[in-house]
Amino acid sequence: MFNKRILVIEDTEFMQRLIYDILRNEGYEVYSAYSGEEGLDMVTTVKPDLIVLDIVMSGISGFDVCRILRSDESNNLIPIIMLTAQDSEDDKLVGLEMGADDYIVKPFNSRELVSRVRNTLVRIERNRFANPLTGLSGNIEIQTELNHRLANNRQVAFIHCDIDNFKSFNDVYGFAKGDSAIKLTADIIRDAVHMAGNRDDFIGHIGGDDFIVITSWDKHEAICKFIIEDFDEKMIHLYNEKDRKNKYIVTKNRLGQVKKFPIITVSLAVVTNETRKYTNFMQVAEIAAEVKKYVKDMPGSNYLKDRRKE
Repeated sequence: MFNKRILVIEDTEFMQRLIYDILRNEGYEVYSAYSGEEGLDMVTTVKPDLIVLDIVMSGISGFDVCRILRSDESNNLIPIIMLTAQDSEDDKLVGLEMGADDYIVKPFNSRELVSRVRNTLVRIERNRFANPLTGLSGNIEIQTELNHRLANNRQVAFIHCDIDNFKSFNDVYGFAKGDSAIKLTADIIRDAVHMAGNRDDFIGHIGGDDFIVITSWDKHEAICKFIIEDFDEKMIHLYNEKDRKNKYIVTKNRLGQVKKFPIITVSLAVVTNETRKYTNFMQVAEIAAEVKKYVKDMPGSNYLKDRRKE
């Protein structure tokens, strides 16, 4: 988190110096504002990655500063940690309701301040990489998670989930309905992992209609079966009555030819490190792509595991 810019809005010299010294020692760039008005002006010039904001100040209060920042589209995503001198539940709740990301009760020790700043920045950074439609982790975190598990010789079952005939569904029903299908798929996968997986299983969204689940060897089959059953039961309701009855839709393919397309289904390609040694994400993703080609040629919703050995 080095070189992250932190703006401290606090009207006492002692507290400013204390926070400045603690955060500077951790490698952050620290800027000081001694009033709410000065802090609001400095937000534009400093463009901080995080704001530490005292609630009680002369002039406008920290609550007012937070409210003003959150009402401005250009500033409403800056994380804010509020400082309060009293262990008051009302202060905490008001601050959180106004959009503060965390709070610290004065007096505090240096370890608490550093931890809360670091954790808030990490959380915000992760959110920036998350898929905006589903909120699931994106490519960078998927790769990092898989590489970490492989490096630590963990049991890995990598499940690549892909929706079949999604483009034709999007063409006929429009992007809004397509987004509904994507979000519903994310919910189905979450439920499957919650019901049949491990507590530390990982779910990611590559983009479009492609999702990733990273679990253990003994859980992948139950997760796949749960996803398929739930997917086939729920997705049919996104179609109109005529298409549900026909079990297909009619639209043009990529060559401009009018063609019947089946109801969307889901294909799951599974790769594990039971019989093969993998060292990085690219190796696993390459095998998953091979398996996915085979499973997508199968009618309906299916899962297929790569059983090849070294």
